[in-house]
Amino acid sequence: MSQQAHYRACHLCEAICGVEIITEGPQIISIKGDLKDPLSRGHICPKAIALQDLHEDPDRIRTPKKRVGDEWQDISWTQAFEEIAERVAHLQLEKGNNAVAVYAGNPNVHNYGNLTHGRVLRKALATRNNFSATSLDQLPHHVMALQMFGHQFMVPVADIDRTQFMLIFGANPIASNGSMMTVPDVKKRLKSIQQRGGEFVVIDPRRSETAELADQHAFIKPGTDAYVLLAMIRLLFEEGLVDTGNLTQELEGLHLIEALVAPFTLSLAEAQSGISEAVIADIARRFANADSAACYGRMGVSVQAYGTLCQWAIQILNILTGNLDAEGGVIVPNSAVGYVQPGEPSPGHLGRFHSRVSQLPEFGGEFPSTVLAEEILTTGEDQVKALFTLAGNPVLSAPNGRRLDEAFAQLDLMVSIDIYINETTRHADYILPPTGPLEHDHYDYAFLRLAVHNTARFNEPVFPKPEGALHDWEILNGLGNAISTKKNIRNSTLPPPDMLMDMALQSGPYSKKAGHPAELSLAVLKANPHGVDLGPLQPALMSRICTQDKKIHLLAPLVESEVSRLFAQASESAVQRFPLSLIGRRHVRSNNSWMHNYHRLVKGKPRWQCLMHPDDLAARGIDCGQKVKISSRVGEIELEVQSSDEMMPGVVSVPHGWGHQRKGVVMSIASKQGGQSVNDLTDDEYYDQSTGNSALNGVPVEVSAAV
Repeated sequence: MSQQAHYRACHLCEAICGVEIITEGPQIISIKGDLKDPLSRGHICPKAIALQDLHEDPDRIRTPKKRVGDEWQDISWTQAFEEIAERVAHLQLEKGNNAVAVYAGNPNVHNYGNLTHGRVLRKALATRNNFSATSLDQLPHHVMALQMFGHQFMVPVADIDRTQFMLIFGANPIASNGSMMTVPDVKKRLKSIQQRGGEFVVIDPRRSETAELADQHAFIKPGTDAYVLLAMIRLLFEEGLVDTGNLTQELEGLHLIEALVAPFTLSLAEAQSGISEAVIADIARRFANADSAACYGRMGVSVQAYGTLCQWAIQILNILTGNLDAEGGVIVPNSAVGYVQPGEPSPGHLGRFHSRVSQLPEFGGEFPSTVLAEEILTTGEDQVKALFTLAGNPVLSAPNGRRLDEAFAQLDLMVSIDIYINETTRHADYILPPTGPLEHDHYDYAFLRLAVHNTARFNEPVFPKPEGALHDWEILNGLGNAISTKKNIRNSTLPPPDMLMDMALQSGPYSKKAGHPAELSLAVLKANPHGVDLGPLQPALMSRICTQDKKIHLLAPLVESEVSRLFAQASESAVQRFPLSLIGRRHVRSNNSWMHNYHRLVKGKPRWQCLMHPDDLAARGIDCGQKVKISSRVGEIELEVQSSDEMMPGVVSVPHGWGHQRKGVVMSIASKQGGQSVNDLTDDEYYDQSTGNSALNGVPVEVSAAV
């Protein structure tokens, strides 16, 4: 039997590195980086090798499951669709459409069939109770893109390959391979900044893998980044360093910014953040005076109590220094599919309606996931009684996971589209498994819209679809059609996602229709399995701006209220019951809970321990390697602690996604791993008040020796 080479992307993180997979019949012989991929240039990390573990995993579900008592039974797709549709139709007839909720996890954006066909199921359910991992992750990025540029997907990314100064707040791209910035081979790209005479600076409560390589690292108290950013903006005005370049005439509200940030002095920023006035001022001046500069902030600033304000301030810093829509600054990528321009449908909306219990605003038709548990547990009209989860594990990924455990146990119906019986799906009545990633085709619709270099690539399946299996889009079509039929409503199914991508490619900016020489289509991409190089990022923001007046809006009521709240907080007394601040941590071998059943990724030294500064341990009489109890308002966990001077004093770090020992989980490797879920500590009442985005960093905790 001859060997065959297959070229595709590794879908296990946002870097979407190109891989070459050699197979012999049904066997994988090797997986290595694709040297001809124009974006990743041959780079891969250990996650790509683990694609084989995922494909061959004996714990992966391959047939529909139905819960009968405490047992799981295999059933047919026909039976599954029929029974689920019957129960949904009966429940919604009795309780109303909003009695059913949908939660979509982050793997959905790694599988284009979920992105293209999720609407079929949502249309059939016709519920207002939609939730997703967006509000546990990147919601502030989309809110500010909507407010400033008129569309939620006009998110600028750093032009890392041409910048002379990169300023990174609360991000560790060497471990994450980039996030909301598709940047494979990021280590080499960061070093290239230094090699061409530039520099990069990291501001983070931990001296991370990225900070270790930086020209400068400054420790910062979690949740205080906004004070530093606003002080930097104030300094730009104060010292005459504002230069908005070609965008000056396109800015609405510029004259209001200086007065807004006036109270945020360098001394206030130092008192709140722990970074000295001199360091803050020096970084701001170097950023402003660089030939080109890009400010980028991620989880440390996005997922905190002032996440939206931080993302606004980051864009203002880029704008005021002339680095928005400029080479070497930050640019909205020119993607082949999803290229946003004026008149695009569904630009996004905020606060058109509010959640039933806590009255938090929707964004783009989704409520913040931090309120999911209370919408299930609180009685009354529109109480959630049934839940569909689409490739999501909120018990481990959303705040106050124990409360979600309690809530899911009380549902009348739960349906999960998933490949594992995990901490969330163990509560389900039905689990519907799609094909594995090597068994279906794929286009990186989400991440090519955030790439630091413009490319397009279509992935053919490596292996044929197994007999009796369904792709994710076929499951969504089947459920949507069955539920609509039972409810006697119209709901057209959609054609395969490759057909939808072909239509999008042929109407996009690189199409024959647009007069571009690439003349992209599905056929062209299939003929170029390594991908098509579409060139570096190109400034074109003002030709694509989606605001009604075609201006960049620098200020919105949301921002003004957040600035006022931040300034008022500076004078509040600190709560001493929980004197430490909790932050997360990322490792290159881990991308949330769905990475922990692959032996190539979990082998080696344990990576789930709590990290603390030696002084904090000594003050509590705790030794390195000892088991400690970490407590917050909502719960406590016990975990081994490691002493590390990479931590800022007063800060505790516990990585996300661990804690697989809950009863009923069928993931043999994961269940044997140590660690506890950090989201048994994070607080469902601690969030960004402007959007409801969860604050998973900066959570007040205390640590003591375990008894």
